[in-house]
Order: sequence, then C-alpha cells, then structure tokens
Amino acid sequence: QVQLVESGGGLVQAGGSLRLSCAASGRTFSSSAMGWFRQAPGKEREFVAAISGSGRSTNSADSVKGRFTISRDNAKNTVYLQMNSLKPEDTAVYYCASRGVGSGSPYTSKTSYVYWGQGTQVTVSS
Repeated sequence: QVQLVESGGGLVQAGGSLRLSCAASGRTFSSSAMGWFRQAPGKEREFVAAISGSGRSTNSADSVKGRFTISRDNAKNTVYLQMNSLKPEDTAVYYCASRGVGSGSPYTSKTSYVYWGQGTQVTVSS
C-alpha cells in the first residue's frame, strides 16, 4: 500500500507560479512512475504530467507544455510539479498518483495509476 499526500496548492493570480509536492510512503518509490492529474468542476479528471521511476523520462499534456515541469527526488520520496505562467483555466483540484511497484513507465492514462492522493486545490484568478 502506498500513501500519497499532496501540498502546495493555493490561490494565485494569472501569470504567477506554484510548486506542488507529493510525499509518498514506502521504500519502493523509485520503482514507480508518478503522475499529476487535475479535475475542474464539472469536468473529467485529466492528465497533466508524468515521470518515470528513474526520473529520466517525462510526459506532459500539450496544454501545460513549456509552463509546467514535473520532477522527483527519490531520496525524499517526493514528486514535484512546478507550475509557471498560470492561467485561470488551470484552476482545478490537482491529484498525485502512483503506478505502483515495478511500473516505471510514465503513462498518461489515469487507468494506469493505482494509488491516488486526496488532491490539492489550485485556483488562478484573472
């Protein structure tokens, strides 16, 4: 069982930045790809970014390319999402997810992820 705890959300003006963190329990963190997803009110949960277990490979949604960066620190069992040039349409609850032990590829489909955090709210005002 893996527990994920997100932090770093909040209210920011358009053009601003936030860094989300996700702390994971367990000793197998480095073997698990991690992802960030988001869900706005009335919309389905969508892929934002993912990173392989080693951190050498990443994927990101077209809507955030060039603005958001995913990274991880396996020594700290933590994955990050640096969000720059935020837009009002980035407003959503952001979820951290893990693909589980031995699943190191950074897939984009939410069905590939086994463990989920509780989410952290990001609100971007115009």
